[in-house]
Amino acid sequence: MRQIWITKAGPPEVLQVEEAPDPVPEAGQVRIRVRAAGINFADLMARVGLYPDAPKIPCVVGYEVSGVVDAIGEGVTRVAVNDRVFGMPKFGGYSDTVVLGEKQVFRMPDAMGFEEGAALPVVYLTAHHMMLYTGNLRPRSSVLIHSAAGGVGLAAIQLAKMRSCTIFGIASKSKHDFIREQGCQHPIDHDTDYVAAVRELTKGRGVDLVLDPVGGRSWTEGYSILAPAGRLVAFGLQAAASGKKRSLLHAALQVMQIKKWNPMDLMGDNKTISGCNMGHLFGELDMLGEQFEDLVKLYEEGKIKPYVDKTFRFSEAAAAHHYIHDRKAKGKVILVPDAA
Repeated sequence: MRQIWITKAGPPEVLQVEEAPDPVPEAGQVRIRVRAAGINFADLMARVGLYPDAPKIPCVVGYEVSGVVDAIGEGVTRVAVNDRVFGMPKFGGYSDTVVLGEKQVFRMPDAMGFEEGAALPVVYLTAHHMMLYTGNLRPRSSVLIHSAAGGVGLAAIQLAKMRSCTIFGIASKSKHDFIREQGCQHPIDHDTDYVAAVRELTKGRGVDLVLDPVGGRSWTEGYSILAPAGRLVAFGLQAAASGKKRSLLHAALQVMQIKKWNPMDLMGDNKTISGCNMGHLFGELDMLGEQFEDLVKLYEEGKIKPYVDKTFRFSEAAAAHHYIHDRKAKGKVILVPDAA
């Protein structure tokens, strides 16, 4: 098999394609010949050496794939050989062949292409979990979405639109028309004072839910514009990895700007702060499986649709990471194996 390795911490050029023996599924496992793999911002943070959950470098990252089952281990009943499937590895997804436990594998809808299939698992599960399980997003409430043109951002817009919510989305000005087309009523330029903008647009009330992968002082800013009984969900620390190389000083400065909240303050303000890290929920595969089946049903009903911005070959992985670092991406960027 062929895999994309992070050979050392550094810029995108440290990504190299290497060959390894094909893995063999054991009892309860499924082998997938990968047709497409999704890229997530956590992969970029792992590459620069700022993602503590990642395997020790050198390593292979990647949380989501789609492909075809070509072998199963003893006792597997959920899928069969030749099934088209989604797969959710905990790392190792930048490979043209993966072996996963059967609870990490789900059948794809017949109408879904492989690139779409690799664009759905992580971002839609993250958005779904944050909004419905953690953030308790109610119909006709309001939500502020950071990185609204990204994969999780677009998924969140679609899910909020289903609930007739008022949606505020922070994105580059060049992407405002795009997120407006997706259902965001109030695009906000990420280079402006979004706190002031939200206060003006809501006549000082604030919003019911803030979804924030940026971190640092952004969490404090988001808390300040929560409406009564509002919820802030933190799901990343993008601010720590703003460049293509690791800067421990920059990362430390961002961490230093994270406020420590007193429960008495939360009680007095009637506000909630919570977090979401899908990688830490792999021990709850039954719960994730239920959510994933809900998402597949929503796709089949035409209520959600992953947006694939651009596809790169495995041999172009460095270019794919540059594309995301340079803020060019909308929705998902996908890797596909090079033609044999």
